[in-house]
Parts: sequence; structure tokens; C-alpha cells
Amino acid sequence: MMIMFGSTIFFIQKTEKLIRPKHFWASNFMSEGTYAFLGGMSAAGSLTRWFLNEFGWPEKQAEEAGGPNAYAALAELAKKSVPGANGLIALPYFEGERTPLNDPKAQGVLFGLSLKHTRADIYRAILESVAFGIRHNVDGMRAEGVEAKRILAVGGGTKNLGWMQIVADVAGISMNIPAQNIGASYGDAFMAGLGIGVFKDYSDISEWVTMKHIIEPQKENKAVYDQNYEIYLDLYTATQPLMHRLSDLKR
Repeated sequence: MMIMFGSTIFFIQKTEKLIRPKHFWASNFMSEGTYAFLGGMSAAGSLTRWFLNEFGWPEKQAEEAGGPNAYAALAELAKKSVPGANGLIALPYFEGERTPLNDPKAQGVLFGLSLKHTRADIYRAILESVAFGIRHNVDGMRAEGVEAKRILAVGGGTKNLGWMQIVADVAGISMNIPAQNIGASYGDAFMAGLGIGVFKDYSDISEWVTMKHIIEPQKENKAVYDQNYEIYLDLYTATQPLMHRLSDLKR
């Protein structure tokens, strides 16, 4: 399965037969006799951009003065918090949510705020919320009989290895990050080569794809993430009627 970390999240799981989904999407895949089981989240990298624009002025000013990249600085900021973000849980539904909720009226939430919380806690909670959403999708796919043998992560978000570790820990999955991870345009170039005869078969793509990082789950963080994940799921269920009322008011 591919997980693309862009402004949104996109899941593409290759399957050998067409599986009719209950909460996801299905499609023909590229080569004859292959199919895809698909999912997506409405916000991911767009959440980090929102945080940077609204609350990341120290990182922005430092970058403008010749300092480190602002997103890299935010990645370091998240490390000043701890797994579980000191009891702060976010819902990443800032633009509604696609799978498995399929709820355009879902809303973003920061739950458990107190005066002890810092910018680092809030930013880490946002990163963790995306990881919880990924786990929700992976668990939902598994419940519908689809389980990945290997997960490749691509896109700009994979530059934040700390975020990728959070995803691995929360979802209990190994994150395989290729050396070249620009995503769709890389595959487009390969398919163009296939079309003009440079390559013989789709399987030749394996010669292009080499792993740069393989990030394994850390068991010591499992307990806190499991507890927070249960609250994450219950939080949506408990607030969904209010989310819909608020969404209607905004309209």
C-alpha cells in the first residue's frame, strides 16, 4: 500500500480482485487484472501549514533571518512534547473527513487543553491526530479484508522523520520511505517510459524504487497511544451531532 503525505492523505492498496468496500473506494488499477482499494483523509500537510501560518511566527522569522527551514524547526518543536502530547488530543477534521467517516460536516477539535499546554504540545497533538486517522483507515481496511503486506510512504510529509515515527507507533505499522518520494510524477515518468518501450513491464519499477528509511514501531509508546486512540474515536462519536449543527450554522 502507498500512503501519500501531501496536503491531504491518500491510500492506494493494490489487490488481485475487485473488493467492494463499505467505507472506502475501489477501482481498476493500472495493469490488466489488478485492482485498487482506496482511501483518503481531508487534511494532513495542510494542518502543519495552518499551524505554521497562524502560530509559527518564531520559526518563520528565524528562517527569514537565515535560520533553519520553518517546517524542520517545527519538527524539532514537536520533540519538546512527549508521546500523547501531555494529554492533548486533536481531531484532524478541519475540512471534513473522507474515509472511513465519509463526513463532510466533521470539524477539527483540540480536546483536553489546560494552562500547562505549550505550542509544542499542540503541534504534536496535530501530528498525532493525523497518525490516529491513518490508524483508523488501516484498521478499517483490515476489517473489510484488506491488509497491506508492505506500506510505502511518499510525499513532502515524509521529510519529517519524527512524524513518520509517530505514525509507525500509533498505527503499529512499518513505514518504508523510498529514496525518491516525490509521488505521482515519478510514477508518471515510469509509465511514459513503459509506453515508449524503455521498460517491458510494470514490475520493472522495482529497479527504480530503493528504500532510504524503514521506520519500525516503538513498543514503549504503544500503551499511551492506544489509550488516546480510543478517546480519539469516542470523541468524534460524542461530538458528531454538535459538529453537524455547527457546520450547518456556518453555512
